[in-house]
Amino acid sequence: MIVEDELIISLASARMVQKLGHRVLVQASSGEEAIARLEFLRPDLVFMDIHLEGSLDGIETGAIIRERWNVPIAYASAFTDDKTRRRAEETEPVGFMAKPLTLRTFKDFFDSYLRTLVV
Repeated sequence: MIVEDELIISLASARMVQKLGHRVLVQASSGEEAIARLEFLRPDLVFMDIHLEGSLDGIETGAIIRERWNVPIAYASAFTDDKTRRRAEETEPVGFMAKPLTLRTFKDFFDSYLRTLVV
């Protein structure tokens, strides 16, 4: 699942994930939409932008998702300051990627993340 409120970034991210051989089950543009979609779908992983439109930011949404469904979260954000990272770390993410996202960013993430699943 990709949760990103900027359509172009969401589409580009989905394309890169698919190019690496993974399937994007669903895309959402807000925390509220992501939570609603998770009532019916269960992705293996959520790529979550931190700054989202709506009343929930990505970290708040990530906390809800981890608590209700225990789906792993990987954050993506242009804001990588210490305060933001500390808030994000409280939700026990499996990754934190700095924007702008590239094919290399996603490849490195998947290489690292998938190794942890095999161990």
